[in-house]
Amino acid sequence: MPANATMAHTDPFDAPEFADPFGERMRLAHARSWPVLGASFVFASNSEALLAIAGSAYEGLPAHRLAPVPPVFHIELRLVPARAGGPSEPPPVQTSSGGGMVMGIVDASNHVIVSPAQRRAVVTVSEDRLVFAYHVRYELIEFAVYLLAARGQDLVSLHAACIGGEGRGVLLLGPSGAGKSTLTLQAALDGYDVLAEDGVFVEPKRLRATGVPNFLHVTDASLAWLDGPARRQIMASPRIRRRSGVEKFEIDLRGGGMRPAAEPLDIVATMLLSPQRTDGPLLEPMARDDAIVRLTEDQPYAARQPGWRRFIDTALLRGAWVLRRGPDPRATLQALMPWLDVQEAVG
Repeated sequence: MPANATMAHTDPFDAPEFADPFGERMRLAHARSWPVLGASFVFASNSEALLAIAGSAYEGLPAHRLAPVPPVFHIELRLVPARAGGPSEPPPVQTSSGGGMVMGIVDASNHVIVSPAQRRAVVTVSEDRLVFAYHVRYELIEFAVYLLAARGQDLVSLHAACIGGEGRGVLLLGPSGAGKSTLTLQAALDGYDVLAEDGVFVEPKRLRATGVPNFLHVTDASLAWLDGPARRQIMASPRIRRRSGVEKFEIDLRGGGMRPAAEPLDIVATMLLSPQRTDGPLLEPMARDDAIVRLTEDQPYAARQPGWRRFIDTALLRGAWVLRRGPDPRATLQALMPWLDVQEAVG
């Protein structure tokens, strides 16, 4: 070997696939910020298409404020190459946690990691899953947003709807099929504010609530009571299919004359909806001990959150009722007028 020759040295870590093995240098060139759930959420992404899915949920929402200075949360939306085998409906998300992080895992290329302490989350989506925008939005992006907002602001997150007006709100709880979405739709068509369809976030001490008033999901059965124009308006909405196989119309509350709640609402009453139909009185007050048991059974996740005890104590001071179905949704809504209508409440 000549004296001035150098021996070639091959380092496997110089190969392109080892240059950034964890994707830490991924360029996130696209960014948007939206007010969501009393906070400011900053989304950064390497994909305009993925960022647009987030925008379909959070663009045009009213800027709710729970604190003088809203907290800021950061979410990275990372698009990675398609998986082998082509697009197929994503399997359900599996959840896990550890080291102060919470995870939702679909597969190696589709998952969400949330760090509440750092006020950050990373959502990773493979290119073939973009055709399943509803699943990406509902099961991955929303996963991150809801966890960060609730844990970063000490809110109790409820599987509930909330309707109201003039700054006052009524919580609608109950199992699937109890009629929360149908009653919320009737309230929206009658000009009341909609705070949320199925996710309400409550400050446990003040009982001030926020939500994401973007979409309302109803089945064909909810349209039976509607007149022609309202029915046609809703039937023009896109359809989505739940994991259960049930198809629903996805009504965008940000258009069509409906009223997303412009500000957080003070919860003045809690209603546990019953699927039971009656021709008699629709409202039945719940005694405190009975209400604690029934509301805890209805909200198993919320009941294990740190603020649950404070929430339940404050809510029961303002009253909790069982609300049965009337002959039609408007009759059921009419039973809530003492709380929804300020003039009637004062009178």
